[in-house]
Amino acid sequence: MKISIVTLSFNQCAFLREALESVLLQGYPDLEYIVIDPGSTDGSRELIQSYASGITHMVFEPDKGASDGLRKGFALATGDICGFLNSDDLLEPGSLQRIADFFQLHPDYDIVMGNGYIVDVENKPVRHVISRAFTVDRYLYGGTQFLQQSTFFRRRAYLNSPGFNPITRTCWDGELFVTMAHRGAKVGYINADLSRFRIHSQSITGSQKLQGLYFQDKQRVFRDIQGRDWRTVDKLRQLLYRGEAALRRVGIVR
Repeated sequence: MKISIVTLSFNQCAFLREALESVLLQGYPDLEYIVIDPGSTDGSRELIQSYASGITHMVFEPDKGASDGLRKGFALATGDICGFLNSDDLLEPGSLQRIADFFQLHPDYDIVMGNGYIVDVENKPVRHVISRAFTVDRYLYGGTQFLQQSTFFRRRAYLNSPGFNPITRTCWDGELFVTMAHRGAKVGYINADLSRFRIHSQSITGSQKLQGLYFQDKQRVFRDIQGRDWRTVDKLRQLLYRGEAALRRVGIVR
């Protein structure tokens, strides 16, 4: 199965080599690698070009943000299976073969979510994340857990969705997955560590500099799917779903 991976790069040169090599050294025989950089000035572009022999497409042009960059990347993708990786994150060795094997054995699944680690600036594990319980409602009410870097999907499911919303500034990954699921994509899980999500002071998650925008994006996604604004009763549902998720984390419910 052909696998397309899109990497977004923007002034993360300190971590970029690790990210690129985590994809290129997978040894997967049918890889299409697409790297997007809208205007780095820290040497990232030169580093990307030094790996040109392994990169199928390099896109060096301005965009309107991460979602827009991902849209451009996936417009070039031709793989059966797709995934995306930030320039400061990593794939674990053998991840792409595991994903291909899963989709070969489970033709009815459209999305697969694996496990992985949140790591610090030095790539030291901070927390182990087990992906589970992804449904439309659980996502909307905060009752699911997943790692974007360990999530892969069939290209046909992507084409059946609206794709990446260019106005989204924060939760473009969750919005894509929940809109896929809302349109009938079936989600499966693989009990394997597939990636590392690096959180540091310069990352969006680590800096928390877009928390206000994140809340706005989540409310808009809720409105787009539910067809209405958040109500008081939704706060109760949120508490119930989050309570269920907490019980699942400690093994009381599955």
